[in-house]
Amino acid sequence: MSTPVPDRVLTQHALTGAWLSTALPVTDLEYGPELSGPGTLTGRLSPRLLASNPTLADPGNTLIYVESGGHLQWGGIVWDVRVTGNDYAIEAASWSSYLQKRFDLHGEHDGRGPYTYADRCDVLRNIWEYAQEQPDGDLGVTVDSTTSTSTIGTPADVHHSYWYDLKSLGDQADELVSDNATPEYTCTTSWNADKSAVVKRIALGWPRRGARRTDLTFSSGVNIVEEPEDALAADDYAQVVIGAGSGDGSAKLRQISAVRNGRLRLEAGVDYPQITSNDVLKERVEWERAWRQTLGRVEQVTLRNTRAAPFGSWQVGDDVYVRIHNAWTSYTGWCRITGWTIKPTAKGGPQAVVNIKPSAMYHYGAQ
Repeated sequence: MSTPVPDRVLTQHALTGAWLSTALPVTDLEYGPELSGPGTLTGRLSPRLLASNPTLADPGNTLIYVESGGHLQWGGIVWDVRVTGNDYAIEAASWSSYLQKRFDLHGEHDGRGPYTYADRCDVLRNIWEYAQEQPDGDLGVTVDSTTSTSTIGTPADVHHSYWYDLKSLGDQADELVSDNATPEYTCTTSWNADKSAVVKRIALGWPRRGARRTDLTFSSGVNIVEEPEDALAADDYAQVVIGAGSGDGSAKLRQISAVRNGRLRLEAGVDYPQITSNDVLKERVEWERAWRQTLGRVEQVTLRNTRAAPFGSWQVGDDVYVRIHNAWTSYTGWCRITGWTIKPTAKGGPQAVVNIKPSAMYHYGAQ
């Protein structure tokens, strides 16, 4: 994103590509990307406008874009419209949300599977290729050619996609990127070189997306404009983590990492079916226990546009140093940006609501 202030909102027919509106008057607009997810857009329209032209935001059949400074900042599919009196609310999600509405009707992605020691990036590309080669199913989404060493399927546990399994292609895709040390992605949207067409992309990252940013900070009194919530919940807390790897029954790999710290003993069980080495499992379980021992975390900050972290200077997956000091919270540390929402018309000027997680929660695969 180059600037948080949108010049215009555009809509397009999902199947024909015909432009429905090149300046849709959306109010209360909020939009942004997400790490290994679609990201969302919300806004409101005039009921009178929609009454005169209902196809401007036809759910499930309309693509919507936000443009700023001549660049497309966000794109996705309108999924939901709600009318209450004079209020017409719309909700959209970006490209990967489409796979939640698609299934493998042929099995094995029409001959691309089954998979043994398959690169997860290749399987993700196969899912998109299969989905878009079906009649009326081509969104024009491209998937990066990135490769990884993160694999799925073994001779003893072949990875299948069965035609009779009602697991959506979206759920299949989520399984490929949902664990630590697996590829990551975000959905991006841009104009092509001559602005004659939209480039819809699944931007893959391996061993991670983003980078550690020593040039940016999120700080109270500088660019954090609201008091963030400090979540003190013991749901995920544990000093003892039991990790299970590959195998069945008594042959299943198992590692335990435990410490005593003067608190009531809390345990967590974590399954890593793809791990076939006890050494790797031991390392992963120790990492899991280390981050679970941290009680309390800030999960969201609201920023204004400053030199400390100008809007447009960070990307999904970046690690940024966060300093939060107020009457209730004193926190400093590296946090990872997992998504954000731009509020271009927020009171007092544009704001970015940024979702963050402690960087220690992430374990990246080796390249």
